[in-house]
Amino acid sequence: MENKLFRFTDIFKETLWGGHRILPFKGLKADERLIGESWELSGIPGNESVVAGGAYDGMPLTQLAEKGGSALLGEENFKRFGTRFPLLIKFIDAAQPLSVQVHPDDELAQRRHGCPGKTEMWYVVDGAPGAYLLDGFSRQVTADEYAARVADQTLPEVLRRYDVRPGDVYYLPAGRVHSIGTGCFICEIQQSSDVTYRIYDFGRVDSEGRPRQLHVEEAKEAIDYTVTEPETRREIEANVPAELVRSPFFTTSAYRLTEPMTCDYADLDSFVILICTKGACRVSCGEEEVKLTAGHTLLVSAEAENVTLAPEGEATILESYV
Repeated sequence: MENKLFRFTDIFKETLWGGHRILPFKGLKADERLIGESWELSGIPGNESVVAGGAYDGMPLTQLAEKGGSALLGEENFKRFGTRFPLLIKFIDAAQPLSVQVHPDDELAQRRHGCPGKTEMWYVVDGAPGAYLLDGFSRQVTADEYAARVADQTLPEVLRRYDVRPGDVYYLPAGRVHSIGTGCFICEIQQSSDVTYRIYDFGRVDSEGRPRQLHVEEAKEAIDYTVTEPETRREIEANVPAELVRSPFFTTSAYRLTEPMTCDYADLDSFVILICTKGACRVSCGEEEVKLTAGHTLLVSAEAENVTLAPEGEATILESYV
C-alpha cells in the first residue's frame, strides 16, 4: 500500500447523556451539542470511518480493507474477518450516567443478530469530581432477582461501584452488566458490534418525553450472573510499554512517553491502532510522519515493521491490535 499510516474523520454522536468535553479535547471549538461519543475508528455499516489525507483520502474503511487485504489487516485477521474491521474505537463523555446495560457474546449475537458479540475495555482519560462507574455484580445474583430488581429499580445496589481516576483500566467481557457513570471521560476499545441490551435507565425519558426502550427479557440469556473480582489500579512507568489487556479479541498496551521510542512490529501479524489520550506525539514509519495529538487515532497497517513515537514533551499513547 502507498501509505502505512492512516487518519480518519471524526464521527460525533449526540446523546441524552452527553457533555461538552469531546470537542475541546480534540482541539476543536466547543458548541451547544451534547456529544456523548466520538467514533474514532469504525467499520459499522452506516457509521463507517473515512480516511482523512494521504493517497486514500475519502476512502471508507471497508473499501480500504478490500484494497489492502492482509497487507492492512494481517494475514490471519484477513482470513478470520475478511474486510470487516474487527475493532471499534470511541471516546465517551458521560455528563449523566449511561443506562445499565449488557452485551451478548459472539454465539448469542450471531444467533440473534447475525453479528459479533461485544467484549470491551475502558481506559479512563479523565474524571470529574465524583466520577464513577458500575462494573459487574458485587454478589451472586439469579435471573429472577435480576428481573425483580429491574422492576423495583434497585439493580445498581448489587453492582460494583468504582470511583475512577485517570489511567484506570476496566475489562468488560461480553455478559458483564455495567454502566458508565456521571463525570467519566473514557476511551473505549471494543469488538466491532453495536448490539446493546439496555436494562435500567434511571427513569429517564427522551426528547419527546417517552421512556427509552428496555431489553430486560432479551438480556436474561446474555448476562453473566457470577460475582466479579474487584479491579486493581495499574501504574504506568515512563517509557516502558505497559500491557493493560490481553484477550482473544484485542491486546492493549499503554505508553507514557517522555522520550522517543521505536516499536518493532515486524513479527506482529496485525494492524495496530494508536490512540493519543494526552499530549502530542510524532509517529513515523519510513518516509511517512504524522502528528498525533490528544483525542486522535491512527491506524498502522500490518505491513509496517518499525514505527517511531517521538513525544512533544510528555504523551500518553494506547496501542491496540488483534
